[in-house]
Formats: sequence, C-alpha cells, structure tokens
Amino acid sequence: MHDSGTTNQRLWDEWSDAFQALWNADTGEGGLPPAPCPFTSDAPGGSQPEILPSVSGLDVVELGCGGGQASVGTAMEGAERVVGVDFSAAQLEHARQLRDLYGVEAQFVEGDVTRLPLSDDAFDVAFSGWVVQMIEDLDAYLTEARRVLRPDGVLVFDVPHPFYECFDPATASLERSYHDAGRRTITIDEDYEADLVVFDRKVSDLHNAAVDAGFDVRRVLEPGSSDPDDYDDDPLGSNRPDLMAQVPRTLRFWAVVR
Repeated sequence: MHDSGTTNQRLWDEWSDAFQALWNADTGEGGLPPAPCPFTSDAPGGSQPEILPSVSGLDVVELGCGGGQASVGTAMEGAERVVGVDFSAAQLEHARQLRDLYGVEAQFVEGDVTRLPLSDDAFDVAFSGWVVQMIEDLDAYLTEARRVLRPDGVLVFDVPHPFYECFDPATASLERSYHDAGRRTITIDEDYEADLVVFDRKVSDLHNAAVDAGFDVRRVLEPGSSDPDDYDDDPLGSNRPDLMAQVPRTLRFWAVVR
C-alpha cells in the first residue's frame, strides 16, 4: 500500500464512527439507515438499462465499500452475490452492522482495491462510489477491476467532479487551476491525526485510463440541476447548493469490459 493509502486508512479508521453518524443523522427512531443502490433510477445520473438492465441474479463487488450502504442496497435489489472490499476495519464493522439490520446476504472483506483478495472473472458488476479520488495508483485499481470482472462485465465509478474540486466551497470562488492535477490533502478535523489524501485528475485522465485498462466507456455523466432548491442538504456540510447549481458536483463513469 502506498503512503497515501496508509494515511487514508488511518483517517478512515479514526473517522468512521463520526462519518457514519453524520450519514445516518436523519434516520428516524426505529427506522433503517439509508442504503441506496447505485444502479437504480434514483442514483446519480439515473440507471442505464441499455448497459445494465438489472442487478437481479448477478454477482456484484463494491470496491471501497466504506460503511456498506451501496452493497446492502444492491443486495436489496436482488443481486445473487454481493461482496464489499475496504481497507478500513472500522468501516467494515459498520458495513456488517448495516447488513444485519437489513437482513440481507453480503460479504465484507478487508483489502486494498489495488491488490484485491478476489479471484479472476468472479463478478458481473463492480462499483466504486467516491473512492477513486483517494487512490494514488489509478492504473492498478482499473487493472484489478478488469481482472475480477467477467467478459462484458460492467464497471461503474464516480468521483467528486474535478472541476467542482477547483472551487472553495466556503466562498464559491475558483481557488486553483483545473489543469493543476496531482496529490492534495484535505483537513477533515483537527481531532484526527491524518489528513485525507486525494488525487486530482481531469475528466480526460480518468476516461483515458479506463480505456487503457481494457474498458469501453459507454457513459460519462455529470448529474445536476441549475436550480439550487433541487439539492438536498449535505450532512457533512461540505457542499453549497448555489455552487452545485452552477458546477456539477459528481462525475460518474459507466464502462464495460472490452
């Protein structure tokens, strides 16, 4: 694991309880925490039935599963087998608790998404939600995703939109060049020993890396709306609806093994 991976792993182990509490803050008494499936019509950018009609009966892996929300949501949609992989043991504890709350079948495995502890050709679908920006070796991640997917397997991943990341959310002002890619650190809170390490990449860099790894990129989506009222409050307090109405917040790729 690269130094950045070790730093991020330590941060997520320390931050996990607080992060999951924020994620679940709106859960009513006796209610189930949110567990959205990334492949349904209400996912960012909507479903893509011409690429993936349904996950029902398919084997799905979440690469960088965190608290397991997408894995559990996918199991709820009828996937045959769901496996979530994450490097944070603390996050995986939350994932297993969420799985048990919903009463679904899902396996959660500790591991590095650039060196997956999984067999070749084991899955029909792979997903990563807001994970790729934290991975230093993008090529290794994509190579591993390609390895564990079957022929015609589908990879879906999304990241914070690289252009939105150029803005200071506190002031909605442009603070750095879109062309200034590379390593960047984000201070989550002074209570934690580690900063979050991210790697800024242009849209073209992400697209071309996926193609070079053996994927046919079928869709590049920038979901959003020009109306600030269309955006829900961000539980982490890091987004501004007025800025998101001008600059897309999320970038999502749909790719198929070539």
